[in-house]
Order: sequence, then C-alpha cells, then structure tokens
Amino acid sequence: MSPLVITLLIVAGIVVLFLIGYINHMVENNKLEKARLKADLADRIRRCNDVSDSLPGQFMSPALKQLLNRFMLQFAERLLTVDKNIAGVKDRVEELRGLTAQGDAIVVRNPVQQIVNEARAKEIRLTLETLHGLITRAAQENLLPQGEAKQWLQEVRHILVQLHIELFTNAGQNAMQQGQPGHARLAFERGVQYIRKQPDAKRYLAPLSVLEKQLARANTMVLENNKPVTDEANELTDGLKSMDGDDDWKKKNMYD
Repeated sequence: MSPLVITLLIVAGIVVLFLIGYINHMVENNKLEKARLKADLADRIRRCNDVSDSLPGQFMSPALKQLLNRFMLQFAERLLTVDKNIAGVKDRVEELRGLTAQGDAIVVRNPVQQIVNEARAKEIRLTLETLHGLITRAAQENLLPQGEAKQWLQEVRHILVQLHIELFTNAGQNAMQQGQPGHARLAFERGVQYIRKQPDAKRYLAPLSVLEKQLARANTMVLENNKPVTDEANELTDGLKSMDGDDDWKKKNMYD
C-alpha cells in the first residue's frame, strides 16, 4: 500500500470521526433544545392555569377566561409538535378546543373572594404580574395582536386598581365594625389617595365618592370619641370648683 493511500485513509478516518462528533453534538443540542422547549411550554401552561383558577371571581370575566384558554391551547398544540407522546396533552388540547368554542358564553366558576388584608392582596397582585408577563410575551411572539395585547394590559391595570379599592374599602369597614374608627380613617384615606394618584382617576369617580363619604364618617366618629375626654375633664373641673365652694362654706361656719 502506497504512502499516498495510507495518508488518504488517515485523512478520511479523521474526517469521519469529525463528522461523527459533529453529528453527536447536533443531536445532543437538539435534545437539549427540545427538553428546554417542552419545559418552557409546560411552565407557561401551568402559569396560565394558575391565573385562570386562582383569580377571584370579581376580577375574572368570560373574556379573560377565554384569553387564558387560548394561550393554553396554543402552548399545548406546540407541545404536541415537540413530543406527541406526552401524557394527557392530547386530551387537554381537545378540552381547550371545546372551551374556546364556547366564546363569551363560557361559565366562570371562580368564587368571589373578599379582600380584607394586604397579605391576600399581595398574592393577587403577584397573580396579576404573572398575567401581565404572559400577555407581554405572547405579543412579542406574535401569538396575540399588538392592539389586543395593549387593551389587555390596560385591563390588567384596571383590575389592579379595583383590587386596591376593594382592599381599602373592606379594611376600613371592618375597622368600623370593630369600633376602631381611627384605623378605618387611615384605610379610607389610603383608598382616596390611591384613586387620586391614578392617571385615569375620572374612571373611578364613583368608588372615590363612596370612600370620601366613609372617610368623613370615620373622621366624625374619631372626633366624637375624643369629645368625652374633654367633657370628663370639664366635669372634673366643675366638681373641684364645687368642692372649693364647700371649703369656703366650712370656713365661714367656723368663723361664725
């Protein structure tokens, strides 16, 4: 065998090894990308489902429920293109197709929840942040038209304002019921200030009027609660004056 043939065989072997390594690298990258995409789509479906299930009924409309169903359907269908053998995804796709076909006639089963403390309000605010992120990313990926995305982002902000109005109103009313007008006044004041700071404050004139009336009532009660302290002091002063008068009477009797 000539040296040239040997050289060519060596070069061919090196090329084959290089191609094998390159193909293995591509296969591994493809597997990693596939796994990453599956995890990402599954996570987005989970977050959509969490928002859909956990948002209180007073903030969940049929249109918002259907937006989340549309997102989940898109993600689930993409998930099937990545892996057709993922358990339960086919059934989930069929279920979501049936739900989205209902349009605005879909029944919203989210229970209404009374927002009475800041801890619960914070949980809902985090849910709204998740929703905001889902809408923003869907718009970036052209899964949602830009105009529709903008409207939904405005709606998310509106829900956030409603959340705070409900929190301050309920907190103030509960404080009033517990005989704590001072705490109630603080809650109502926060509600009034929050609404007035909104760029579209005119939209919330009705709840603002209600909060202002409740604030005035709480303020009146605080003043009335402070009033007896003054009355008691006046009664004590009058009593002391009366005692002074008694002493004068006793002195007069002694000298008489």
